[in-house]
Amino acid sequence: MKFLKQLFGRDDKIFDLLEASASEAQASVRLLKEILGSTEGLPAMTALVQARSKDKRITEDITEHLCRTFVTPLEREDIENLAVALSKIPKTVLKFSEKLLICHQHLDGEDFSQQLRIMEQATDTLVEMVRMLRAHASLVDVKARNETMHVLESEADRIMLELLKDLYSGAHDPLRVLVLRSLHETLERIVDRCRDAGNVIFQIVLKYS
Repeated sequence: MKFLKQLFGRDDKIFDLLEASASEAQASVRLLKEILGSTEGLPAMTALVQARSKDKRITEDITEHLCRTFVTPLEREDIENLAVALSKIPKTVLKFSEKLLICHQHLDGEDFSQQLRIMEQATDTLVEMVRMLRAHASLVDVKARNETMHVLESEADRIMLELLKDLYSGAHDPLRVLVLRSLHETLERIVDRCRDAGNVIFQIVLKYS
């Protein structure tokens, strides 16, 4: 019976896996918050590496499940596109953390709280949107969440422009300017990844509406 369910796509494993991947994206941002809020971020850094590895396994499980299932609850291309979009979030968070570990001595108490707030809101919204796929939520509700995601992305862009204006004012050491620009651009990219995943979900729901 289990084999028949997998063959004809009558189980919810795809939704389970997609929701697990979204949760890992959410968890990675929370771990990043721990790293930035601690004077000793190595334990959280280790957890972040583990979270990234776990998400890679989830993405592999999605691919394997698609190969073994004859009928899927969503089109295969849509599932694959969403899985890839979700996997890029923990990957980018880890990339930021690696940069942070290398150049932390140049930060001098730099405040990343604004970006963290936006990233937390973006991943929280994304988790809601992924869960809406299983619940067959209305296009109106999904569109509202997607619009929220775009508002957050616009706010991240605004913050980035303000930071660049300050960095290019001539008041900072050139090396510090290069370091901070790279870090802030990576943080902005995390929000962009969330927006991209939200767009994929909206397009899926739009297709089935």
